Amino acid sequence: MTTARHFARGIDRRTLLRGAAGFTATLGLAATAGLATAGSASAYGWSRTLQQGASGADVVELQIRVGGWAAGSAQQTYVAWDGAFGPATAAAVQRFQSAYGLSADGVVGPATQSVLNSLEAGDGSTAHFSFSEFYSKDGAAFNNGKVGAATVKENVRRLMYKLEAVRKKAGNSAITINSGFRSIAHNAASGGASNSMHLYGVAADIVVSGHSTLQTYKIAETCGFSGLEAYSHSWQHVDSRVQYASYGSGSWWWESGVV
Repeated sequence: MTTARHFARGIDRRTLLRGAAGFTATLGLAATAGLATAGSASAYGWSRTLQQGASGADVVELQIRVGGWAAGSAQQTYVAWDGAFGPATAAAVQRFQSAYGLSADGVVGPATQSVLNSLEAGDGSTAHFSFSEFYSKDGAAFNNGKVGAATVKENVRRLMYKLEAVRKKAGNSAITINSGFRSIAHNAASGGASNSMHLYGVAADIVVSGHSTLQTYKIAETCGFSGLEAYSHSWQHVDSRVQYASYGSGSWWWESGVV
């Protein structure tokens, strides 16, 4: 499980309240309808205020972006990407709003939408993570896994938003991605499980600056992650296997239990 860090960009993307998640979902959902094309500097086109009872592709996009706010304490739950704005989505929105100093009313109007868009980057990644951090370490980028590169990229985008929540809950501490997506060959060389969630781009091994692995594990328990490796390592494995049951690992796996 090797290390990697952010590659240099011509623009400091961490300081820009801009960007577009400019990548069309390839999971059979209209999740990213309304996103600008990759590389655009325009923000996601929220066309209405969202609240309980709303449904549609924009609600799916909202659910992706607040997925890391699934719970207020250790709980095996997640925000479904089903496009239906129900109580679980509203509660996640309220936690997000509180964390960012907004009125925690569960209504996603212009102020909340602006903060949501501040977490975007123009290439479809997020404010504090770049796609290259998640590339397979054998030079395959997002290729040669168990699903196509486009699907991997969208999976990674969704993972990034959960990691943005981990980062915020950790006091805006930097996160190092030790391992993200792995090609089949790289996974085998690394001794990974034959159906590792890394092969689909839905897992990462992370180190949070200034935090022990136990502290990171506890934070991750609130962020909608259904796969957590034991906190006895120098990194913390996190994945969203239950939300990707079609990949063959649809059961909760918190190796150290509820902490």
